[in-house]
Amino acid sequence: MTHKVHPKAFRIRELKDWKTRGYYKKPAESLEEDFVIREFLKERIGKLGVEKIEIERFPNKLSVIIFSSRPGLIIGRGGEEIEKLKKDLEKRILRKIKTPSIKVSASKKKKAEKEEKKTEKEIKLEIREIRDYWASAELSAQWVAQQIEKRVAFRRVLKQGLSKIMSSKAVKGARVEVAGRLNGAEMARREWIMEGELPRSSIRADIDYAQVNAVCSYGTIGVKVWIYKGEKFD
Repeated sequence: MTHKVHPKAFRIRELKDWKTRGYYKKPAESLEEDFVIREFLKERIGKLGVEKIEIERFPNKLSVIIFSSRPGLIIGRGGEEIEKLKKDLEKRILRKIKTPSIKVSASKKKKAEKEEKKTEKEIKLEIREIRDYWASAELSAQWVAQQIEKRVAFRRVLKQGLSKIMSSKAVKGARVEVAGRLNGAEMARREWIMEGELPRSSIRADIDYAQVNAVCSYGTIGVKVWIYKGEKFD
């Protein structure tokens, strides 16, 4: 029996880096906050070609980096949309210690105000453009999932998706896989198609991987994409 390992987790600190990094004073609260940030952004801008969301933490600052193939739609005219997004994000995640409404002494009120200022964080949103759409496993998997949700035949989607991925100059090999009740069949199964090289057991192989779910009326179809971009040497 083989032992399956997540391609990105297998290469962390060698070729890949953590999506969340920085200063964590209270790890449990901070990780929960990171989860809320990602869920909120996926709801708001998940369909605008978002590849990944990275979070960098500093003592009094929170930097959220959004990688997208359509940054203009996220930023909006004159930066209107990104400002709205930033304000809504601040309302969602900032945990402020409110001063009690009942009468308290002046010393306790000052102490509560100081604690409130400490908990406030400056949030910075940064948008980075993904120029090569089909060299990204996440964006390619999203496209395949969208086509399956539109009831396009899965074999056609697999062939079209693989040909589009292989048209990118940076790609040396790729594999696209779908699993579930394909085309609404009674029995679930797995189908995949591959072209070029894909050395998944080598750590120095630069492999981009993504897993996305397509929600259909007859069930959920899982989509997996591997993209091999050559070897990297330190």
